[in-house]
Amino acid sequence: MFVTNVLTLCLLDKMLSCLVMENGLDNLLVPSLRKSIEENLGKDTLNKIEERLMERHGLGLVQAIKNFQKFDSVLREFFGAGADGLEQKFLQKIVEVEKSKQTVSNWIHMKDPELSKVFLESFADQDKKAILGSVMDVPLIIAQILETCNIPQTSGYRKINYLINHGLLVANGFELAHDGKKVKKYETIFDNVKVDIVKNDIAVKVQLKNTLLNESSILQTVQIHS
Repeated sequence: MFVTNVLTLCLLDKMLSCLVMENGLDNLLVPSLRKSIEENLGKDTLNKIEERLMERHGLGLVQAIKNFQKFDSVLREFFGAGADGLEQKFLQKIVEVEKSKQTVSNWIHMKDPELSKVFLESFADQDKKAILGSVMDVPLIIAQILETCNIPQTSGYRKINYLINHGLLVANGFELAHDGKKVKKYETIFDNVKVDIVKNDIAVKVQLKNTLLNESSILQTVQIHS
């Protein structure tokens, strides 16, 4: 049967949806970006910025990075126009956006090893690879993903949870369950992934879905000021 327990699936889906951020790409970048910010500013300055973020916006550092305009506004209180260069520096060792003039496709080079590791480990796991493949072209609700991939519910939810937490899966639309409740559908943040090995270095490049790049709070804020 396609759905054996609609209520259980809806409750589990609701729990997972709370973990989904406004933009999967931002969710993917946040851990590496937070580390880069601390390395560039130092702990003392970062602590002062965190205090100001809480005073002004009621946000901790991680939440402010997710809503990068908020972080940007406080950074400018401390550094003025110098925030432009700092933000570029924060990102330059993490990702590089490659925009093609011939097509509308957008590729991002994952320069941070930890980001590359997320993709490599996800595609090395056969269940996670199957999950990603099932929703690369068409968004599905979780029950459909589990059925399509023939994955047990317990381990399937755990692996979908991992992919959501790490930004590889994002919510896009919903379906109505039999009881009328809305159940989120999920899709990948990318259309394609390319892995190159150059002189023993592994380069991971991701072709993003255009909407996600355009809606990324982090990349759009930094590009506007670049």
